[in-house]
Order: sequence, then C-alpha cells, then structure tokens
Amino acid sequence: MMKTGDLRRAFTYLESGAVLLVTTNDGTRDNVMTISWQMVMDFTPRIAISTGSWNESFQTILDQKECCLCVPPFNLLETVVEIGVRHGSEGDKFELFHLPRKQAKKVKAPIVSNCLAAIECRLEDYVEDHGLLILRGVQLWENAALKDKRVIHANGDGTFFADGEFRNLREKMRQWVPDGSERL
Repeated sequence: MMKTGDLRRAFTYLESGAVLLVTTNDGTRDNVMTISWQMVMDFTPRIAISTGSWNESFQTILDQKECCLCVPPFNLLETVVEIGVRHGSEGDKFELFHLPRKQAKKVKAPIVSNCLAAIECRLEDYVEDHGLLILRGVQLWENAALKDKRVIHANGDGTFFADGEFRNLREKMRQWVPDGSERL
C-alpha cells in the first residue's frame, strides 16, 4: 500500500545511475573526483554531469573543455568513496590511492586503467543555472580483462549497490537500439 513519504528522500529513488570517476588535467597536474550525478542524453554519446565550484575539477573542465569519465567496478567502492571525500589540494589522488593511469588518445585527462570503461569527453555546453556540464564522448576504452564487471550505483544517502540480475531483451528492442551499442 502506498502512503506519503518525506519529499527529501525522493531523489534516492532516481539517483542510482553509475558512479563515475571524473579525471582532469589542468595543464600541469592530473586530478580525479567522484560523482554520481550523470545522465546519458542520447546515443551519440552526449552525457550530462552535474557538479559545481565546490569540486576543484569543475573549473578545470570549464577551462580545458575536456575530461574523462571512468566507470569503476564495484570492488573499488571504498577507494571511489575515499576519492570523493578528498580535495585535490590534499595531494595527488592518483598516487594516494595507487590509481593506475593511462594516457588518453584525444584529451589530456588520464584514464583510470583499472576501470570497466572510460569515455574521453569534450565539453559541449555548460548550463550554469543548473550546474550541468554537457559532454560529448570522443573515445571509448573498455577493460574486458576485469573479473568484477559490476557497476557501482549510489542511492544518494551514503549507501551503494552493485549491478544485479541482467535480462537480455535486445531482440524486442532492436529497432530502438543502434547497431554496435551492445555492451561487453
């Protein structure tokens, strides 16, 4: 039976997209931050992330007009949370958390190479009123060698979960799914 609830909790039913590590390079140093507010906008891929001046990487993305979105596996959850609660001014987070990095092909921001995937992105637009950075993916990297392929999802209240049961209904959706978009 449905009953009214506390509206402050409403977003926790919707926030559960993939938790991402966002990497940047300001011209002199690499940085990485954790976000859970992202939205795929279409198949191109165009992706919106929500952040603001409280994150040191925010200004770097605006200035450099690029970043990488890295999708960490669930077994990195504690590291991902630790990255998210520290500022880049506290030291090199790549060294602090022993994150392996790889040079990207099309942007200066590094790739976290022990992630499931990484998308090199260029900044396409900034919707200031809503803190939305609109990014266009320009290169995809995939790590098929990882054993843990579960994606981290945040509930928004300090709790997390991993991908669970998958069902393949691709044939029923064939007309809406672009060729080549099948995930590893």
